[in-house]
Parts: sequence; C-alpha cells; structure tokens
Amino acid sequence: MLPLSLMAQNKNTQKIVEQIGNAAQSMKSMQCDFTQTKHLKMLNDNMVSKGKMYYQQTNKLHWEYTSPYTYTFILNDTKVLLKKGTRNDVIDVNQNKMFKEIARMMMNSVVGKCLSDTKSFKTSIAETSTEYVATLLPQKKDLKQMWTKLILHFDSKQLMVTKVEMHEKNGDYTIIELQNTQTNKKIDAKVFAIQ
Repeated sequence: MLPLSLMAQNKNTQKIVEQIGNAAQSMKSMQCDFTQTKHLKMLNDNMVSKGKMYYQQTNKLHWEYTSPYTYTFILNDTKVLLKKGTRNDVIDVNQNKMFKEIARMMMNSVVGKCLSDTKSFKTSIAETSTEYVATLLPQKKDLKQMWTKLILHFDSKQLMVTKVEMHEKNGDYTIIELQNTQTNKKIDAKVFAIQ
C-alpha cells in the first residue's frame, strides 16, 4: 500500500507544481504589501518590518521596506540596486555567485518557480482546504549553508504565494506574508530603475 500512496502523492505533487507553474507563466506582473517577521532564537525575539513588493516578468523585482526602517532592493535583469538612506550600491549579479543565487531565489520564490527546480530543492507538497504548502529542502551546498528549509504557502484557488518561511541552521527563521496582492496591472518602469 505504501508505494501506491507515495506514487499518488508524487502524481498529485507534479500536478500542483504544473498548475502553479502555469499560473506563474501567465502572471506578467504582481504588486503587494508585505509583513516580514524575523525570529531570532538567541534573543528569543521577533523583529517585524513592513513594505511593498513589485514583480514584473521575467527578471524585475522591487522589494522595499517602509517601516520601521527604509531599505530598497531592486533587481533588473542582471543588475541589483541596494538603496539605504543616501547610499546606493549597484551590483552585477553575474560577478557575484552568491548574490546571483539569492536574487534568483527571491524571484523564484515570489512566483513559485522554485518548486520545479529539482537541482536546488527536494519538494514535497501538502494540501489543506484553502492552500498548498510546499516544503523545499535545499540540495545545493551554498543553499544548505543559508537555509535548512523553505516553506511556501499558496492560495489553492489563485495559485499564488501568500506566505514564505525561511528556516536557518541556527534556529532563526523569517516569515514573509503577502497582502493586498494585485496581478497583471501596469507598473511604472521607474519602479525598476537602477541609478
């Protein structure tokens, strides 16, 4: 019986991954608010920050913290802009392997593309009445150094990410919840400008 149930689960997982992948392909843009909670095990404390996120196919992401501090991360193709106060740093992701991996992960997590990345993650999916919960276990050495697991929550009707959990080796974890999500609305090109 066990192999049969595992086969059924694998087929169901493949079907869900395909559905989420198709939804990601049809999503030309996405914008939302987010709340990020970082739990620090050593301090037994939570740090909560809020902000806005904009995504546009295929390689544009704007991640902006608005409270309690301001900080902006913009990915536009192979360039990243980090903006804090008056300081702006531009990084070419092709020149920095680790940064390229982080940028790719952020982008792929936002739209759920990382579910089909079998080289980077071993994925299992659980279902509830309202969501799919995908647990991703890192397979690559550099990813294992950053996280023990990633958990992505998808709304089962809209097939969009609603929450991302990133668990680290030391017991710290970060939870990002997406709210007020709008898809396929025009986003001003200035949002992704790197200058």
